[in-house]
Amino acid sequence: MKKSLLLIPLIIFSCKKEPAIASVPDKDSTVVTEMPDSAVKADSAALRKKDSIINNAPATKEVLRKGVMRSVKDGQIIRTADASQLPFTLGEEFKNDGQELILKLTNYDQPHLKAKISTKEKDFNIRFNQIKLPNGDYDGPFSRDITYDIPGKGEVWLIIGKSNMASGNTKGHFTVNVE
Repeated sequence: MKKSLLLIPLIIFSCKKEPAIASVPDKDSTVVTEMPDSAVKADSAALRKKDSIINNAPATKEVLRKGVMRSVKDGQIIRTADASQLPFTLGEEFKNDGQELILKLTNYDQPHLKAKISTKEKDFNIRFNQIKLPNGDYDGPFSRDITYDIPGKGEVWLIIGKSNMASGNTKGHFTVNVE
């Protein structure tokens, strides 16, 4: 009886077949596999969803096609756009406390600038902290609306972040409309 119990695992183990290993040809070859159509559609849907989170303004996708650059470094979001694209609306999101957005408008040649921050978030602590003018001077702080006479031509920066004079949530979605 004991001998038969020892033989059972041995028989089971010996009956298992190892998969055959195919030999690799000596020639270089490339294997191309296609993704199923459903996987391609899922990737596209995921990209659209991601864009809608970061860029939630309807006009943003059109602006992005024209070349609005975006980079993030140390909690600072930098967006660069050519002023010839004005007016436009950009959607953005602060995901961490203390983040700020610098919107750089290159080749700005208008005498006035008008911009507005909009959000659906409750108790969202956000404002235009500063404006950097083409001559290098800074001015600010401002509220969520800014109308400013721009002396000269060149690059104008709108710096958006939390107000140190107020309390409230510093994370959430918002749009910036620039004219």
